[in-house]
Amino acid sequence: MPTYKALSLHFLPETKSMPLESLLSFLHIASVTIWVGGMFFAYACLRPAAAALLEPAQRLRLWRAVFGRFFVWVWIAIALILASGLAMLLQLGFAAAPRNWHLMLTSGLVMIAIFAYVYAGPYAALVRAVEAEDWKAGGAALGRIRQAVGINLALGVLTIAVATLGRLIA
Repeated sequence: MPTYKALSLHFLPETKSMPLESLLSFLHIASVTIWVGGMFFAYACLRPAAAALLEPAQRLRLWRAVFGRFFVWVWIAIALILASGLAMLLQLGFAAAPRNWHLMLTSGLVMIAIFAYVYAGPYAALVRAVEAEDWKAGGAALGRIRQAVGINLALGVLTIAVATLGRLIA
């Protein structure tokens, strides 16, 4: 099993204040935190509060506005997660990478595919429904988003477990 020294990125140039390895690790973890933490907040906190306090039209307008802002950050997070993760993985080499890194990559790619589905499918339908004030169609789209976010949230927590506890299975 490789040690943390074996995982260094010495082939990459260093900045004056910190090695690039530390920067890549920070970008990776911060981006995961934004994405998975945002899903947790939306699913466990905002969704039940909005359902309890808002009428369907207000609730759907709220979700359209929330997703419009959050999904920009998710796209940025995905780009940073992929760039930083692949940079660290390529430095070590796929064959030498621990098994949990391969599991993280696989689950991350599944999460990205689910997000792309949400963005292109149910979220686009939600936007159209809110613009047309078709609250029934908007509610159906929001229900599909909720289901997909629930799956992605579970995968995100599982991926974090694999990342942090993965050395136990390597």
